[in-house]
Amino acid sequence: MSEETKARDGIARWAKSMFDRGLTNGSSGNISVRLSDGRLLVTPTGSSMGFIDPGRISLIDTSGQLVSGDAPTKEIPLHSAFYETRHGAGAVVHLHSCHSVVLSVLPETDPDNVIPPITAYSVMKLGRVKLLPYFMPGDPAMGDAVRGLLGKRSAVLLANHGPVVCGKDLDAAVYAMEELEEAAKLTLLCRGLSPTLLTQAQVSDLAERFDVSW
Repeated sequence: MSEETKARDGIARWAKSMFDRGLTNGSSGNISVRLSDGRLLVTPTGSSMGFIDPGRISLIDTSGQLVSGDAPTKEIPLHSAFYETRHGAGAVVHLHSCHSVVLSVLPETDPDNVIPPITAYSVMKLGRVKLLPYFMPGDPAMGDAVRGLLGKRSAVLLANHGPVVCGKDLDAAVYAMEELEEAAKLTLLCRGLSPTLLTQAQVSDLAERFDVSW
């Protein structure tokens, strides 16, 4: 099986899995994978992640032109910004998952550190998550905002919109996205309960061991 075929099948499989588990709905959410030659495979615009046809996934060349497949998601600038600034990024996942969106609109959410260190796994898989301002969906300014982070964050939360994460490959990006949504749920459940968080020393040890920004 070729690299491209494997990536197409992986995108369709993971997209359906996340759709079936209620992590995205309707035609929301998008996924991209960067191939070893720099081309991108991207879920098409207006498509439901529960019914992605691998053969119709958009193939984008290194100059940003559509080579084959349906028209790509309008969030291409957002995806491209991660690939341009995060060394080793091989996949990007963007969802409108419920708990993460709720966290993005609450005034008490820390914009520089959306997810408090409740568990080791959120630190290990996400590092410090940045809340970015609201942008109209598809606005290229979202990409500019990600570039402004200078590659220091692998996960961001778009206000009134949803989370975006990148990973070294598709599996890693999906696992990180799942962790972000679960951590957002835990954060909301702990609100007002004075939870015992990981100490700064514990967080620093994790950040060093797993090479994440904190």
